[in-house]
Amino acid sequence: MCLHNKEAKMTDHSYQAVLKRKNQIMKASLGIDFDSYETSPIAFDYEKLMLDTGYSIEEIAAIQARSKVGNTPLYELTRLTELVRQTTAPGKGARILVKDEAANASGSFKARRASISIHEAKKLGFKGVIAATSGNYGAAVASQAAMHGLKCIVIQEVFDSKGVCQPEIIEKSRACEAYGAEVQRLSVGPELFYVLLKTLEETGFFNASLYTPFGIRGVETLGYEIAQQVRARYGKAPEAVVVTHAGGGNLTGTARGLLAAGCKDTKVVACSVDLKGLHMASDIDFNKKSFTTGHTGFGVPFATWPDRVDVPRNAARSLRYMDEYQLVSQGEVFYVTELLAKLEGLERGPAGNTSLTAAITLARQMDQDEIVVVQETEYTGAGKHHNSQLSFAKQNGIEILVGDPSQNIPGKNIILPRSLDDVRGRPQDMDRLRLSYLKNADKVHSSNNWNAGDIEFLASDLKTSSSWVRDAIRNGFMGT
Repeated sequence: MCLHNKEAKMTDHSYQAVLKRKNQIMKASLGIDFDSYETSPIAFDYEKLMLDTGYSIEEIAAIQARSKVGNTPLYELTRLTELVRQTTAPGKGARILVKDEAANASGSFKARRASISIHEAKKLGFKGVIAATSGNYGAAVASQAAMHGLKCIVIQEVFDSKGVCQPEIIEKSRACEAYGAEVQRLSVGPELFYVLLKTLEETGFFNASLYTPFGIRGVETLGYEIAQQVRARYGKAPEAVVVTHAGGGNLTGTARGLLAAGCKDTKVVACSVDLKGLHMASDIDFNKKSFTTGHTGFGVPFATWPDRVDVPRNAARSLRYMDEYQLVSQGEVFYVTELLAKLEGLERGPAGNTSLTAAITLARQMDQDEIVVVQETEYTGAGKHHNSQLSFAKQNGIEILVGDPSQNIPGKNIILPRSLDDVRGRPQDMDRLRLSYLKNADKVHSSNNWNAGDIEFLASDLKTSSSWVRDAIRNGFMGT
């Protein structure tokens, strides 16, 4: 890597110094001055930030079409729907549909995020792009960069301190290299964003972050397509769309696309794998999870405080768009993964199958003439396959059982359901999540100093009212 000039060579690259230059580095690597949108330490003009990307949803769709992205198939899971109807009350059991995002270049919905970031990088004259991710996004960025002749660096958290790596991460790392990316592999810890910032500064490459407005706007076409395809086939909007939730970009972009298509009454349901008790930044806990996507180690912290990422203001704001939050267990996801393959002939990776697991619970509660859409699938591979993941779990001392998944203890065991009757999502208290968000906001900027604009922003970010926020303040964030 070469530095831009002699002054750059003299730059202090210590951890503290690099993080202090975060806003400066972001401005240079994105072309976005986040300071211009801020109205207080907690509030900013979110909609202006999103609109200033300069793309309409039609333009985004056209860019994606040129990049082998979008217009993916929508399948009705007829055999799975019928099985669900056999396990619920008469007249219940909604149609279950799945949007097959594995059909995108690189094999996941994240190609939508990457396509707009790469387009923007190319338009601005950047020679390369960088992404910090251990997930499918790295492969998506690498694929799009290869397609458009840009260099690509992917920075991954891969190992624990013993050098052990999950098979799913190995699979994703392999995919990044297959598309020609340089992969920098790190051990788990606080170094990820430091290395990202330092590498951005050293290379002068574009920051293809998961959390920029470009990435989120790219997902809007997914929600828009779902609305169009369901209406064309069934003559109405879907009653519910289920989205696997980690950092929140998937849910945010999809919900915005649904709203752009006029689906104001469609319920947006988040779903994560319940890994309560495990700390995802912990070296000890890192390999106690059996797959990396869509778990509470990301889902809850990012919902309750989005601005904890590499960019100053995260464009992914999940509570702004979320109507319900379901948790499922690892065992339930493994069971549904196998069920999808054997009933519907679709072998797909764990991310989309997480939301499919929650969709089964929702379908049981809905009428037969209603529609629930599983918003995405992802490709599978040797490392993503549930047999590889279960073998990895056993190697790490995790007990594999068959029984009641509600008795699962994350990091101790994985309980596979005995039948579909045992697949039961667990809805979370949305107000509790909102109160956690407010507590985090209070730490950043004391509620004693919140003005009317701050309260209005918080109400929008929490999909609630200003009066609810004021009541929460009066009650000391202990309930409303």
